[in-house]
Amino acid sequence: MRPPITPRALLATSLAITFAACGYDDAAEGHWYYPGGADYDYAPEPAPMPDGEERPDLDHPTFEENPFVDTAEENTSTFSVDVNTASYTYTRGQLQNGQLPQPEQVRIEEFINFFRFDYPEPLDDQRFSINMEIAPSYFAPEDVENERHLLRIGLRAADVSIEEMKPSNLVFLVDVSGSMSSDNRLPLAQRAMHTMLNHLRPQDSVAIQTYAGGTGTVLPPTAGDQTETIADAIDSMASGGSTNGEAGLIAAYNLAEDAFIEGGNNRVIIISDGDFNVGRTGESLVDLVREYRDRNITITTVGVGMSYNDATMEALARDANGNYLYLDTVAEARRAFGEELPSTLEIIAADVKIQVEFNPDSVARYRLVGYEKRLLDNEDFEDDARDAADVGPGHTVTALYEIELTDADDDLVLSEVRIRHKPELGAESIEAIQQIKRSQVLDNFEEASANFRFATAVAEFAAILKKSEFSHGARFADVHAIAQAAADTENPHHQEFLELVDIAEGLWPQN
Repeated sequence: MRPPITPRALLATSLAITFAACGYDDAAEGHWYYPGGADYDYAPEPAPMPDGEERPDLDHPTFEENPFVDTAEENTSTFSVDVNTASYTYTRGQLQNGQLPQPEQVRIEEFINFFRFDYPEPLDDQRFSINMEIAPSYFAPEDVENERHLLRIGLRAADVSIEEMKPSNLVFLVDVSGSMSSDNRLPLAQRAMHTMLNHLRPQDSVAIQTYAGGTGTVLPPTAGDQTETIADAIDSMASGGSTNGEAGLIAAYNLAEDAFIEGGNNRVIIISDGDFNVGRTGESLVDLVREYRDRNITITTVGVGMSYNDATMEALARDANGNYLYLDTVAEARRAFGEELPSTLEIIAADVKIQVEFNPDSVARYRLVGYEKRLLDNEDFEDDARDAADVGPGHTVTALYEIELTDADDDLVLSEVRIRHKPELGAESIEAIQQIKRSQVLDNFEEASANFRFATAVAEFAAILKKSEFSHGARFADVHAIAQAAADTENPHHQEFLELVDIAEGLWPQN
């Protein structure tokens, strides 16, 4: 027996069931529509694959969860930041369609970093601010509840408006193979591109490369104010054929190099379901991308479709120090390519690394929550040749550590947090340092900020879905209660999260 489904979960699940009869209404702002007239943003299940084509391989490489580390044996932890959000938005789409995600597709850090937290703005001469907070851990096992705490490290990048952005040289590499024929794939990609078109400037350049069995240039580099020409090129794309991602990537990078803007945003944006079945695939395709990453041409991978190769799309972005988005809705397309366009395209801090040194006299053990794919060796922190992820304007980055304190009573330093970044691609790195002391430990969880409590709820929700060994029971009710108490009632993403928790609870199997 499953637990009782709440009214919100029942409504959302009912909507998901109706999606099988939904269509795509381009005239109605690209929303998915129900024949009875209601308008929904969530994409339906994908249509059957064309004859002779198979679903992409969804296998993921194994990444074991970060274990607890004894501080006396190793007191330093180093990792690259991660501003990707695809794991959260893909899970959101699955839940709205009445399905639980595969545990290996749940990346806790991407759940947390989907949300923009209200951290202090950076000072005028700084690229980002550093904010730390520590409080007792709400979800710790009962036998260690009084001594296990959560340390939250929060970064907030400076804002840049669309008008203030550097000139952008953008090359869209769009998968138009047969697997992209569903309404929630190529049509959604086109909607995202049309959204961005509204924000282009004369100093920007846009090109469109497509790939299927072969590859073709739909639009050579074109000034951003040539909106009619660009729009016609977007609308001309149609799907069919197999998927030669290698040929498309090479052609796209060549276009980006031809239109390279010195000091600008030079970026290739891949929109695909990740079904690369001709030419190089998997790790070999990632190797190809690595060859281009030192030429200051960045990459964004954008996943579409409810059955797609998350592993390949995530690896392409990670190994090229790019960012990775998943579009489950028209609203998400508008967010990524409209209101948050600077965060998607521009880099305000490159190769951002975090190193945390714990004081063995204060901290007995610690564990980094998530970021398994972003771990670095400690010596990589000061090595400017060792790449890390980039942060865009307005991004917030949140990392959580579970820590167990010692019995020391003195006001000792708990940890020293060091942030290293490059002001721009290829520059020398700059380091910032901040400490947190024992006297800053809050007495109880309820005293923590709303940011802290909401992030905790999101992390635990992801851990449950991931079936993490560090999640002690499917405590959906507690997750909902904590998130609701900390949520901003005016923030639609916060309110949507509460609904997703209810949906997941209704779908969760009973032992």
